[in-house]
Amino acid sequence: MKRLLGGPGTISGLVMRLGQCAFGAASIGVMVTAVGFSSYTAFCYLVASIGLQVLWSFGLACLDTYALRSKRDLQNPILVSLFVVGDWVTATLSLAAACSSAGILVLYAKDLDFCRTRKSIPCSRYQMSIAMAFVTWALTAMSSHVMLWILASL
Repeated sequence: MKRLLGGPGTISGLVMRLGQCAFGAASIGVMVTAVGFSSYTAFCYLVASIGLQVLWSFGLACLDTYALRSKRDLQNPILVSLFVVGDWVTATLSLAAACSSAGILVLYAKDLDFCRTRKSIPCSRYQMSIAMAFVTWALTAMSSHVMLWILASL
């Protein structure tokens, strides 16, 4: 079995999982420090779904670290299928949250012009948080794609 870039138990997989954790944590941190984010359901959903993504990615990063230190192979069908399903679920949730938050931000920034008229809405923080959530989703989608190819080859 050829080892794919970003697969479980590889350094590239560990780097990808750490990237997911870092961008997810940054997205949550920026959103939570924005004043009034809890007034918008979409932003609360973003924090919750990206929080789940961070926990999932951190757990898999720990598993990758363990596999690298103990020189274990994580590419068996049951474990990889668990990774595929977990990545699909968290990727779907994080994409839905990022898209809904982006939709709310477009509504307020472009359509209602709240960002210019009401200075109490920190639109730049919302934008940064949503952008980082999209990066987190992209990394998760790449991981899911790699896991699917590994599962198909087992």
